[in-house]
Amino acid sequence: QVQLAESGGGLVQPGGSLRLSCAASGIIFDWYTMGWYRQAPGKQRELVATIAGGGATNYADSVKGRFTISRDNAKNTAYLQMNSLKPEDTAVYYCHAEGRIVGNQYKYWGQGTQVTVSS
Repeated sequence: QVQLAESGGGLVQPGGSLRLSCAASGIIFDWYTMGWYRQAPGKQRELVATIAGGGATNYADSVKGRFTISRDNAKNTAYLQMNSLKPEDTAVYYCHAEGRIVGNQYKYWGQGTQVTVSS
């Protein structure tokens, strides 16, 4: 059974930092592109950042220079370091895993972790 368990969300003041973690189980972690998405109230879920198994990264323009995605394949864990947080970063953050194995595409989501940026 595949599980993506997010942790590290919480309440932080504007300008502060948080580090999210996503621990994966039930998948061959190295084979999957890991991603972070977020969904604010009343808005669609949007891409934040992705990191391929080999380490190539991609970021939404709104977080470039402030957020850093990384992964530790030995620990089956992906991370999102969020610095210089803004109130507009407030959202539920979801971990995502996507892989193509023997011609079949597999996608998995975590349950989400709340990030609130407020003074």
